[in-house]
Amino acid sequence: MKKWKIALYSMLCLIAFPASGFAQTTGKIDAGDTAFVLICASLVMLMTPGLAMFYGGMVRRKNVLGTLMQSFVAIALVSVQWVLFGYSLSFGPDIHGIIGGLDWAFLRGVGIEPNAAYAATVPHIAFMIYQAMFAVITPALITGAFAERVKFSSFMLFTLLWSTIVYDPVAHWVWGQGGWLKNMGVLDFAGGVVVHLTSGISALAAALVIGKRKGYMHEIIMPHNLPMTVLGAGLLWFGWFGFNAGSALSAGALSTMAFVATHIAAVSATLSWAVIEWVHRGRPTMFGAATGAIAGLATITPASGFVSPMSAFAIGIAAGAVCYAALNLKGKFGYDDSLDAFGVHGVGGILGTLGAGLLAQKLINPAGADGLFFGNGHQFVVQVESILVVGAYSFVVSVVLLKLIDALMGLRTSEEDEVNGLDVSQHGESGYTF
Repeated sequence: MKKWKIALYSMLCLIAFPASGFAQTTGKIDAGDTAFVLICASLVMLMTPGLAMFYGGMVRRKNVLGTLMQSFVAIALVSVQWVLFGYSLSFGPDIHGIIGGLDWAFLRGVGIEPNAAYAATVPHIAFMIYQAMFAVITPALITGAFAERVKFSSFMLFTLLWSTIVYDPVAHWVWGQGGWLKNMGVLDFAGGVVVHLTSGISALAAALVIGKRKGYMHEIIMPHNLPMTVLGAGLLWFGWFGFNAGSALSAGALSTMAFVATHIAAVSATLSWAVIEWVHRGRPTMFGAATGAIAGLATITPASGFVSPMSAFAIGIAAGAVCYAALNLKGKFGYDDSLDAFGVHGVGGILGTLGAGLLAQKLINPAGADGLFFGNGHQFVVQVESILVVGAYSFVVSVVLLKLIDALMGLRTSEEDEVNGLDVSQHGESGYTF
């Protein structure tokens, strides 16, 4: 039998007959915790269509389907990558604190028995699918930076490579058993570093490498459907309870505190943004209120399971103010982060990670640590180090990937296609027929 036939046969055997794989520490499955995690996974999955609507309403009418398509296809593309090898790279048996091995590729050894290293009361495969939803939405967030001007084929390749080379290693560093940042004690309850910092910094890299949209800063580029954006923000807000509360991986006191902290930060950031915009521009806008809510949600994410409700309130107020300032500085620096992926998620992820280093309390989560304001200055140092390392890694790798893809197949659509819109040029469809 030829070598390629043997390799194909071996792969099919791995898929059809999963081996026991890496030895697991098992525990008793709790039906309530399992139901909770599966519901939260469903909520996090809903966030990506919500993000599609949030972004889709912000672009011009000629690009609405192209924008929706990027998020929608990310669900399929990244889920397949996750099942085949992404989960194993992120959470598989540790290799020198840097990456997971391929022991769990094709979900070998990922079955109904719990793995106590990650979630002792739910099936291992439930933890896997919950984490898959995080892996899905993270690269989708980046698309806000290059909306309206990137070829769909280039987006697909970038998403696959970025998920494998940026997301999976960083997820292992922070959340994987044996990950080096986890061993340092970094606090990232639900993805301030893993999700928002990586995507936000990579979004900045994309905006700088790809360049501005045609007419940016010279003609008015307005959102075409703000009601769609508001509906998307509402779906994101709803799903975020699964994102943050679900990261407790069990239904109980900690998930309740994370749920409450999430909502408090969102509402305080919404009001903070609206008031600042009212004072600064003379009137509050619906677009600003929706963006403020997402800024608060992104910022509380790393701290949600470590801080008190009133600390979450303070983090939300800061998120509304700091992210508003970041969006307004964009024009002065001249880069075109089309839908403010860096200004909301990058800045919010940094601010929230620092907030955890300042305001975390072991009283809230005994498995965490106290922050600087509660007598532990070292924790703040760890948070700063994680931001610097992950931020630099995400930026450099993203630049390299974008330059490589540009050299191989080109990143941007032609000027004619950009003028006509991505809906027709990339997908042969139109979002509206009237």
